Amino acid sequence: MDTTQHVSAAPAAPLRVAVIVGSTRDGRFGPVVADWFTERARAHGGLEVDVIDLARTPLPPDLSHKPDAEAAAALAEVTPRLAAADAFVVITPEYNHSYPASLKNALDWHSTEWHAKPVGFVSYGGLSGGLRAVEHLRPVFAELHAVTIRETVSFHQAWARFDEDGRPKDPAGPDGAAKSLLDQLVWWARALKDARAVRPYTV
Repeated sequence: MDTTQHVSAAPAAPLRVAVIVGSTRDGRFGPVVADWFTERARAHGGLEVDVIDLARTPLPPDLSHKPDAEAAAALAEVTPRLAAADAFVVITPEYNHSYPASLKNALDWHSTEWHAKPVGFVSYGGLSGGLRAVEHLRPVFAELHAVTIRETVSFHQAWARFDEDGRPKDPAGPDGAAKSLLDQLVWWARALKDARAVRPYTV
């Protein structure tokens, strides 16, 4: 008689995903896209979602290695949340074929918080759907030692794609794209989290 006891593996701890809303422009459309995506992320399962809206947590425009008290207080609202994240999703519009200055500012204020973590992108805009902004962000995150994933979500002519309740008028495509992004993000987040636990990233 087989007396081997089978012990079920403990469920993995939820992954912490920071969703960064990059636009701070007056009248911005970013919160509509962010609300839709975070709903999809929370429904995906196994994720703790933290929305970091750069319009609500503004960082000083003048970078410094020795921030003054005001700058330090602003950073305290953002930096620990980035450090705690296992993965990131950036919600970005496209301004003049690139991404907002507010987003570059947030990236440049930080360093190790991005290291060896995956980044996904949800973009929106006119004809290009914000994809040129995403392509400009990829080498920036590479310089920050982050791993950008292949799958993206993009909304072309975004303002016409959502109804008055902030939901996509034709949800099948965006929902499928969001699932593909999240599936890939979770794989990379788990793999890199396990790797950092075995061998801390110091290179």
